Amino acid sequence: MRDKTYLIAVLLGAGLLLYVGRGMILESTVVTWGLPFAGTTAAGVMGMALYRVQQELRVSRHELARKQAELNFALEVQQALFPRQFPTDGGLEFSGVCVPASGIGGDYYDVLKLGDGRLVFAIADISGKGISAAILMSNLHAVLRTLARAGRSPVEVCSQLNRHLFDVADGTRFATMFYAEWNLAERRLRYINAGHNAPFLLDARGGQRLVASVPPLGIFYDMEYSLAEVALQPGDLIALYSDGVTEAGINRGDDFGEARLEAVLTANRERPLTELQRRVVTAVHAWAGQELEDDMTLLLVRATEARQEGS
Repeated sequence: MRDKTYLIAVLLGAGLLLYVGRGMILESTVVTWGLPFAGTTAAGVMGMALYRVQQELRVSRHELARKQAELNFALEVQQALFPRQFPTDGGLEFSGVCVPASGIGGDYYDVLKLGDGRLVFAIADISGKGISAAILMSNLHAVLRTLARAGRSPVEVCSQLNRHLFDVADGTRFATMFYAEWNLAERRLRYINAGHNAPFLLDARGGQRLVASVPPLGIFYDMEYSLAEVALQPGDLIALYSDGVTEAGINRGDDFGEARLEAVLTANRERPLTELQRRVVTAVHAWAGQELEDDMTLLLVRATEARQEGS
């Protein structure tokens, strides 16, 4: 601030000297020596200001690089929370992917085999973006796995997750979530959809949606949850996704949408899950470009014949 004040004063003084001394430059010693002095001083002050700006830019670049390194580390930690291997002997096969947009976000999916042979899988989306959403996502991941491994029912898992999220976020954040439990002996899938995008179920009868029956987690502390269920036969396909898939391209005025997603799934439903996953991701990028507005998360589940692990 002092540099700016000094520079303004010098420039005003130089301008005044030019005005007063017009036509007398050769006659006035004050003007003759004052103008070079004022100009030299102004140049010196400008040089000092430029140097300080350069120093501030160096500090800013260093701070930006440090923050980017922290974000990259946080992204690596977040990606490590997604399952690296899927169960292969429970009557379901899986393929999942989370394609991050710039920075980190709150998308989450998980598949877990319990000690009694049951399979549970989930997909969730924490409201908001950035570090805070990622922290809540990792917290949700830990609590969900603890509750599921303790043998809690889907209703108990969702009820306790709801209260936990309400407490830690003080009612300011919420999470949409689809949580499902698979019983191979009965070939039935019991699920709760808490405000999440309705997954597609493609079966021999055509298709249906596993729609939401309750609001997202974390909005109301006391929330009653009830199960829905559906029977699955070998070959039936469930596609769970975040809104980063269907809303891709929304910033340019036309999103990818559920109809296009359903068309890609239907046309390729017989393909291996990894190939189907690749085709969905390719179709979204072809529509919206490589720069996504939000994380794109997709979890594909197909019912299979029961088989022993390793066979």
